[in-house]
Amino acid sequence: MHDLVITGGTVVDGTGAPGRRADVAIDGGRVTAVSSAPLAGRRVISARDRVVAPGFVDLHSHADFTLPASPGAVTQLAQGVTTLIGGNCGHSPFPLTERNRDAGGFAGFDPTTLGWEWSDAAGYAAVVTSLRPGVNLGLQVGHNSVRSAVLGGSNREPSPSELSEMSAYVVSAAAQGVLGFSTGLIYPPGLFAQSGEVVELVRAAASRGLLYSTHVRNETDRVIEAVTEALETARAAGARLQVSHLKSMGPGNHGLARTALDLITRAHADGLDVACDVYPYTASSTSLASRLPAWALEGGAPAVAERLIDPVTRDRVLDGLRERFGRDIDPSGIVLAELGPGPFADQAGRSLTDIGTAIGQPPEMVVLLVLAGHGDVAIVNHAMAEDDVRTVLASPLAAVASDGWIMDASGPGHPHPRSFGTFARAVGHYVRDAGVLPLEEAIRKSTSLPASRAGLTGRGRLAPGTAADVVVLDPDRITDHSTYDQPWQLATGVDTVLVNGVIAVDGGEITGERGGEVLRR
Repeated sequence: MHDLVITGGTVVDGTGAPGRRADVAIDGGRVTAVSSAPLAGRRVISARDRVVAPGFVDLHSHADFTLPASPGAVTQLAQGVTTLIGGNCGHSPFPLTERNRDAGGFAGFDPTTLGWEWSDAAGYAAVVTSLRPGVNLGLQVGHNSVRSAVLGGSNREPSPSELSEMSAYVVSAAAQGVLGFSTGLIYPPGLFAQSGEVVELVRAAASRGLLYSTHVRNETDRVIEAVTEALETARAAGARLQVSHLKSMGPGNHGLARTALDLITRAHADGLDVACDVYPYTASSTSLASRLPAWALEGGAPAVAERLIDPVTRDRVLDGLRERFGRDIDPSGIVLAELGPGPFADQAGRSLTDIGTAIGQPPEMVVLLVLAGHGDVAIVNHAMAEDDVRTVLASPLAAVASDGWIMDASGPGHPHPRSFGTFARAVGHYVRDAGVLPLEEAIRKSTSLPASRAGLTGRGRLAPGTAADVVVLDPDRITDHSTYDQPWQLATGVDTVLVNGVIAVDGGEITGERGGEVLRR
């Protein structure tokens, strides 16, 4: 007699193999049988007319900045996500030193939501573990955090001893169980790094078996050069490479995502261990300050604020914004997502162009006024083409990933819907409605593919011996409801979710039971 049996469903095991009728037995937090013959259990969950699959694995999340404050992770459980991989885009909440402990705003996340009482990956993991998270969390160490721990926000090359110190932080994090090393080469202070610095740190990560994930240096008019840099870095360092959220932004750059994907595909065929991921939306989300010229970002938030006050540097910033707006950014597509108290507090959900029209200012001046009045804020940037999204999503090398961070079902502002609906949208809309993917492939891209990229053995597949991270869903009903105008809506169509054997969703309702843990390499 098994602890739990899920009976009568179509098992789609995460490998891409066709679904088959089978019962799934779970004992002690692990899958112990997947059988075409009926199984008996102390508790039986009927999955008739349902699909039984591995829990979804989000390879690109920023939940390491939000899960400690919202450990229930209801936005994730509602769409069948059981594992999140944080530390992406060069941002991780460790290592912390006296040089960067007060620079949490570098990541664009509210630093007040974390206690910052740790100094390294092990200390952070201990805090998360003590909170009993609702989902699993895997960690990466971020380049921006490593660099700021040694150099602060300086725009300069590290000395040999400083580079050795940075490498030591990467090696230390690897010893503490992180899964990867990431860069975010459009964000400070990582954007100040030359290629030699990045190669050296990636080499240190690869020597310890870590994945190298990168938000490449440009995703607009120079995305091809940026992806080429990432491929060359991986080759030089001997690293496994994950190109994060592959896309090409700006109307003049639509179609370049296909060219970038071709580069990745050829590199993979030539023997480089490289893949990519994609979120199924035509808008991105990031910080407003990331749209400023790179030179203006040196020194962190206090230095940026001073530059916006000084007339000379303010005019230089405005000139830089005008150049970008004319070349690769459409200000009518940049929407303020969330703002704290200040002069524009009621403008969430409106574009820079609309706000500028209302107050009689050009959009570049709106950027400066918002930053001066609120500090850095989150934006949603409508800039991609649907054809590019579909092209990347259809690639066998592309995993589904959210790039999200919101764990709560309700809150302020107009955040990107990807935190609420990425996986429901990939498995629902792009299978059932758009016909871009067969169901088995959409599930593979959401389970075994991202798990294998992160180096997670025993997850992402339904087979005896694997962790009992399981989702039971209705393929005809799974739907993302979150929209840009009404984002605070949970996905539906997921009946049951198990996290390490703990029933987190039962009959479509969040139970409040938490079975997540910090996953170590």
